[in-house]
Formats: sequence, C-alpha cells, structure tokens
Amino acid sequence: MGSNPLILLVDDEPHALAAMRMALEDEFDIATAPSAEEGLKILEDQWVQVVISDQRMPGMTGVSFLTQVRERWPETVRIILTGYTDASAMVAAINEAGIHQFLTKPWIPDQLVMAARSAARLFHLARENERLALEMRFLNSTVENRLEKRRRALREGMGFETILRSPSSPINAVVSAARQFASFDVPVLLTGEPGTGKAQLARAMHYGSLRSDRPFHEFNLQGVPDDLAAIELFGAKRGVSAGNTARIGLAQKADRGTLYLGAIDSASPALQMALMRMLSSGAFSPVGGQETLTTNLRLIAGSHRDLKGLVAEGRFRADLYYALSAGEIAVPPLRARRGDVAILAQSLLAELSAQHGKPVHDIEPAALEFLENYDWPGNLRELSNEVLRMLVFAQGRVLGAELISRPILQAPPAEGGADRSAEAVLTADGTLKDRVELIEMRILRETLTRQRWNKSRAAAELGLSRVGLRAKLDRYGIADPAGRLAAEEEED
Repeated sequence: MGSNPLILLVDDEPHALAAMRMALEDEFDIATAPSAEEGLKILEDQWVQVVISDQRMPGMTGVSFLTQVRERWPETVRIILTGYTDASAMVAAINEAGIHQFLTKPWIPDQLVMAARSAARLFHLARENERLALEMRFLNSTVENRLEKRRRALREGMGFETILRSPSSPINAVVSAARQFASFDVPVLLTGEPGTGKAQLARAMHYGSLRSDRPFHEFNLQGVPDDLAAIELFGAKRGVSAGNTARIGLAQKADRGTLYLGAIDSASPALQMALMRMLSSGAFSPVGGQETLTTNLRLIAGSHRDLKGLVAEGRFRADLYYALSAGEIAVPPLRARRGDVAILAQSLLAELSAQHGKPVHDIEPAALEFLENYDWPGNLRELSNEVLRMLVFAQGRVLGAELISRPILQAPPAEGGADRSAEAVLTADGTLKDRVELIEMRILRETLTRQRWNKSRAAAELGLSRVGLRAKLDRYGIADPAGRLAAEEEED
C-alpha cells in the first residue's frame, strides 16, 4: 500500500468491483470484498478510510453492513450504492448507518471519483480535528499545570522559605510569629532598623495568607515628599500629576491584596489621617478629586523608629498606631543574628555571581569568620554591598579574607558583634599601653589578612623587619586560622 487513502469496495458482482477499481485506482489504494462478511475481515486487518458498499447483496445488506462499520470504526466514512429511488428508504438508511453519501445506480465514474475524494477529505478533516482537540485538551491541561506550578513556585519562592537563617537563629521566633499573623487578616506593624528585611518578611506574610493569589505592593515613605506620597498611594485625577493623566494609586492596585508601607514613622500628619481613614473604613479619595473610592487591602507597615515614643511626643497619631499594632513584630538587626551571616553571605554570593556572570562559588572559612564578627550597622544592605565588593575584586573562584574591607578586618572577634573603628578604644578605660596594644593588634591582624598572611609584604607595609613582625605576632598570639603562617615558618 502506498500513501494514498485506502478505500474498501464491497459488492457481490465482480464486474462492478472491477469497474469501481478502474475508476478510483489512480488516486486511491483499493481493497475489494465480494460480501459484507469479507469486508468486515478486511476492516479488522487494514486501516480503511472510506467504504463504498452496494446495498443489495446476499446475506447482509449494505445498510446492515455499514451500520456495523459505524459501530466498530466510526471514523471510517461510509458511502452506499443503491438502485432504490424511494426517498424515505434513503433517509432511513442514512440515519441508521450514518451514511455520508449515497450514489444511485448506474453510477457515473466522475461522480464516483468526486464522492470518493469528498469522503477521503472528510476523513482527513475529522482526524485532524480530533488531533487538534486532543492537543487543545493536553495544552489546556499543561497550561493549567504550568500555571499552578508557577503560582506554587511563586508562593514558595517568596514565602517564609526565603528568609535564610540558622537552626538556632533569633529570627526563628520572628518567623514563627509572622506565620501566625499571616493567616489572620489584620494589620501588622514590623519594627526594626533599616535593612533588616522587613519588606521581605511582609512579602512572606502575604504569600502565607489567604490573599496569596492577589497582588502584593510595597512602597517606602522615607524621603518621599508628602504630595508625591499621597499620589502614589491614593492616585490622582487628570491634571494633578505629571503628564496630565489620571493616576491609579496603590490603594486601588492592592485591592483584595496586601500593601507594605515602609518607614511609616516618616508619614506626615495629613498622610496619617488619610491612612487612618483607609484603615477604619476602607475609604480614600484620589488627589484632586472629590469622590470616595473604597479598597479591601491588608496593610503591613514598617517603622525604623519606636512609634509608641512618637505617639508620646505627639508626632504620630495614637489611633493609627493602635490600628497598625494589632500585630507587632520586632525584626532583629543583623548583629544580633550571629550564625546567620555566613548563610546569608553564601546566598548573596550565589545570587550576585549569577547576576553579574562571574563564576565565584564559595567563601573561605576565614573570610566568613570576619564577616560573622562584624556588627553590620547597615544590616542586610551593607552585607550585600560587601559581598558584591569582594566579588568585583576576586581573582579566583573563592572569596578570600584579603578581599574584605579594612574596617571589617580590623574588628576583633566578639560574641555580640564587633566595633567598627578604634573610637571605642580611644574612649575606653585602661592604661595607655593596653589601649595602644589593642589598636596595634587590630592593625597587625588586618594587614596580614589583606596580604594573605605573607609576612614579608606585611612587614614592608608596616615598616617592620620580619623578625620584629614575628615578635609582635608571638606576643599577641596572632595566627592565621588557615595555617599558612605555620607553613611559612617551616620553610624559613
């Protein structure tokens, strides 16, 4: 058989089969059967697209035969040849056997060929339609699965799992409290120093809430003029904002979702009043407009300063504070999260390395120790900047301690963080000798680390001989944690 459609011809008269074969064989592959029973056997063995059957045959009639074909091979197109001219009999046959077309005898060759072409085309279109329907069902299912997977990944990728921490981290209690508040549709106040990750925690709370499939928006009020903040939050009528166009505010965009408002302690009295109105009744008015709009958002606010103290000073509305503090969570600074810095630094390195296309994959243990012992007044932002700086200057695939900024290298190990400069030594108690020695020890440690513990280069930079440097190291008990100093001593 070739690639042409296969047509089965069924007729008990051999000369009729031969005539039909002759008319059709140039365009189609042909199979013939002298009876309906033989035709059924052929259909069981071959992929027949069109059946052309005579109506009047011994045994099973054409209509009975095609009725069975319809039941067992419904996609096969059925044509019947009949000498009857009774219209009612023809309609009954068409309905019973689902016949596509009937041809009256004596048939005309061109008419037979046209009927066969039409049937083959119908078979092809039906198969193509079935294929497309299956593909559409599959694609719809695939799109739904992909969409659900993306939603789930989004929820997981922005949920509490993104807040990296050690098993014994102080922020574990913060995350636990945030999880509890996340499922309750109440305002929450997050307090803590700038850069401690309050916005990240707010986002995690959103994706852990019943509003997770709704939008999350964030806006920081720090340093934003009052009029611009009002437009950003509540929108503006045409002609008020730049471009002479109407603006939709975050209060409207975050409807049924969550709005995180950072640095709410810097909100002006007018903005505080508008926020209180929105919290109490859901109502707000666009800047320059008189109409009242409503929103059903959840507000999570962040504050760098103690709002209760600002309320006592008359600088913050008491009703707004109490409305916000239905749930209040204090986010600890990075210096209080000893043990988390190494995890955060490694994560930041992976992210920044991919972002800037520089394949650096690890941080030396000695470098992590310095990072852990620093007090990070800029919190996560400062840590991110430091890791980025180290990445920029890195020459290999591992970040070494020599890449760390000098103030961090000069910080001594301490359980509760480290001083960032020598100012504490200058104002501390103790003899001049003790205080000078403390400064000297820090300088020695920082210089050796920066010089990758090469004593010759460190001594030259400090204006010391190698013998003098070694004496000071022995006196202060300074040793390279990686053991490079000991190895160098053995070579001398």
